[in-house]
Amino acid sequence: MVGIHASAPDAVLDALFLPFSDGSLRLPASGDVLFLRARDGYRLREMAQSGWLCEQSFKPFADALAHSGFLIGEAAPNARFKLVLVLPPRQREEARALFARAALHADGGGVVLACVPNAEGAKSAQADLAALLGTISHCSKHKCRVFWGESQEAIRDRSLLEAWLALDQPQANAAGYFSRPGLFAWDRVDTASELLAAHLPDDLHGHVADFGAGYGYLATQIIARCPHITALDLYEAEARALEPARLNTEYAIGQSGRELAFAVHWHDVTAGIERRYDVIVSNPPFHQGRADLPDLGRAFIARAANALVPQGRLWLVANRHLPYEATLATHFEQVRMVAVEHGFKVIEAKGVRA
Repeated sequence: MVGIHASAPDAVLDALFLPFSDGSLRLPASGDVLFLRARDGYRLREMAQSGWLCEQSFKPFADALAHSGFLIGEAAPNARFKLVLVLPPRQREEARALFARAALHADGGGVVLACVPNAEGAKSAQADLAALLGTISHCSKHKCRVFWGESQEAIRDRSLLEAWLALDQPQANAAGYFSRPGLFAWDRVDTASELLAAHLPDDLHGHVADFGAGYGYLATQIIARCPHITALDLYEAEARALEPARLNTEYAIGQSGRELAFAVHWHDVTAGIERRYDVIVSNPPFHQGRADLPDLGRAFIARAANALVPQGRLWLVANRHLPYEATLATHFEQVRMVAVEHGFKVIEAKGVRA
C-alpha cells in the first residue's frame, strides 16, 4: 500500500521543476543527476537528459519509468551527483533517511531539490532538509512546496546524518518482526493480517505463495501454522520490504525446526505470475495514498486464480465493505466467508473456474 503522490504525479513533477523554469536553478550540463523516488510523467520526460539515474522501489512505478526509457538503478554509496531530486514519502522517518542519502550523494556542493504536497507535511519536510543542509530556498506551485539547498560536508552535523541513515535499516518493530519505517503497518502487526493468520487451517499443503507479502508477517504464520507446506514464495511490489521479509522468513523456518525452500520476489502481482501454486494467501492492497481503489484487490484475485492449480485454494482477507464477492464468484467454484471481525472479512475460495 503506497502513498507516494499517487494521485497527481504530473502536478508534483511540474512543481518540482519550477526552480529551473523560473531561473532559480540550472540543470547540470552533464546530466549528472540522481532522482530518488522518481515518478514517470510528461514533465520529467521534458526535462530529463541522458545519464539521469532514477531510483524507485515500488515496482509499478519503476516499470513505468523503464517503459519511458529512463535508467533505473540504485546509486553506489560513494557516488556523487551535482543534482539530487527527491520526492519524499509521507512517513517522516522514512523521508529523513531519504534526505540523508540525498545529502550524502550531493556532497561537494551538489544541490538537493525536493517537492512535497502541502497536505502531506511539506513544512516539516522542508525543516528536516534544512537541518541537514543549513540554508534552504523554497517556492510553491500546485499546492506543493519546493525546497532546495547545497550539500556541504564541512557545515553538516555528521551525527545527524548517520542517525537518519540508520532509520532505513531493517529493525525490530513492537511485535518483534524486522521491518522498516514506511512499509505497510511497519511498526505493528496489521489487524487484517492477524485475523487471516488466526483462521489459516493446518491442512494447507504443497507450494504456497503470499501475494503482497509486506515485511513477511503472513509468511511467518504460514510456516508456524501449516506443517505440510513444501515451499513458499513471497511476492511484494515494494523493494524496501524484501530484506525484512527474508529475515523474518528465515527466522520462522529456524523456529519451526524443519527445512523449507522459500524465495522473495520483487514483483507487481497485477502483472501476472507464471508459476502455479497449491495455495495462495493474500492481504491485498486496496488503496494508494488516501483513495480506495478496489480494482487493485480485484486484480489480485484474478491473478491468484490464474496462478493456482485447478483445485488450488485462495485465502484472502479484506476490508468488510470492499465488493470482492462478484470477482471471487467469477473465478472460483466455491467461495465461503470464514470470519467477519473488526471490520474485516476472511474468505476461502477454491476450485478455479476454467
